[in-house]
Amino acid sequence: MTTPVPAVDLVIEARWMVPVDPPGVVLENHALVVNHGRIIDLLPQSELAGRFSPRSRKCLDQHVLIPGLVNLHTHAAMTLLRGLADDLPLMQWLHNHVWPAEAQHVSAQFVHDGTLLACAEMLRGGITCFNDMYFFPKAAADAVLASGIRAAIGLITVDFPSNYAADADDYLAKGLAVRDQLLDEPLLSFCLAPHAPYTVGERSFARVLTLAEQIELPIHLHLHETAHEIDDSLQRFAVRPIERLRRLGLLSPALIAVHAVHLSAPEIEMLARHGCSVAHCPSSNLKLASGIAPITQLSASGVNIGLGTDGAASNNRLDLFQEMRLAALLAKEEAGRADAINAHRVLHMATLGGARALGLEASIGSLTPGKAADLCAVRLDDLALAPCYDPVSHLAYAVGREHVSAVWVAGRMRVENGQLIENNETGLIKLALLWQNKIRP
Repeated sequence: MTTPVPAVDLVIEARWMVPVDPPGVVLENHALVVNHGRIIDLLPQSELAGRFSPRSRKCLDQHVLIPGLVNLHTHAAMTLLRGLADDLPLMQWLHNHVWPAEAQHVSAQFVHDGTLLACAEMLRGGITCFNDMYFFPKAAADAVLASGIRAAIGLITVDFPSNYAADADDYLAKGLAVRDQLLDEPLLSFCLAPHAPYTVGERSFARVLTLAEQIELPIHLHLHETAHEIDDSLQRFAVRPIERLRRLGLLSPALIAVHAVHLSAPEIEMLARHGCSVAHCPSSNLKLASGIAPITQLSASGVNIGLGTDGAASNNRLDLFQEMRLAALLAKEEAGRADAINAHRVLHMATLGGARALGLEASIGSLTPGKAADLCAVRLDDLALAPCYDPVSHLAYAVGREHVSAVWVAGRMRVENGQLIENNETGLIKLALLWQNKIRP
């Protein structure tokens, strides 16, 4: 009796695959099998015949297939503020330009439209999951679901009023209501997002910590981004921000410390001892002259590191290939060693490192059977990429987001031949121009 061949949704055959886990592995001429949005097998193409009956087959003979990239820190809606104020230090940029523009223009519609634009940009660049921090999280979540990308929605908390909420209690109440409403959406997860130690007080941090422990959410906040932040904390609290957070009980595996630029050796050891993660944002750090994060020492100490773009207002791109290249190059200079952070390590940061920080490492971040089929295919047959001795080297040092040809989120194709399948790109550009005319007539 003939054994029936199981039907599956998709088989992808690629010249190279980089599973990320186990580390350092490059597979040649392999096939990835997807069914019901999940990876069910990864095997040599020579063993594929007669094993599966795919409803769809994709042959990527000049491509490398990798897990979808994870953008561990951004403010998606701020895409509508891209280029509004450039070449300024952080506090001047915030106080004189960004915060006044937000006070005048930020609304649920602003957040929805800006997040739509950001989702489109990220998907075209191979990003399949992002960790957001901004106002009106329900509007952001609606844009995420309309775009078909995966996101961790930040439930922002600050101690000052905004167009979104009146005080810290109001921010948390509204954020938790959004989480309760959208808890069953498979593409959404949530983070508590107290903005930074300089905008959140002890009482608010205590409530955030209690909630994080009760409902098991990551805590996502800016930390040690600038020297000014540290000086201000010393004046106000007589300790550096990390020590203040330690005393409040916030250092734990749930903490995602964004930027973490200005760290002493004991502070690095403290982050490692408490199992914290760092969201490294090299482009934003450079553009705002915040400094160069010590990721070589962080990595050597065992701190989990992911990569973030920050918002398009301070980068000005949502491009993780750019962040991979910068992260690797800056680490070499900062450590004085060419082997400080290699190509495989920086790809791990852009995929599994970000997934682990979000508590999603069991679901995304590597090409592992059982995980969601969040995938990115990169063409390597471009003149600017020839010859190719090592596809992972190309991913870290040579590839641009323009080389992304196909993207899947939970097994559903979102980008084909470099173009969004569902979102109307012309319509998104017109939407951005409408907001530009409102913000700066």
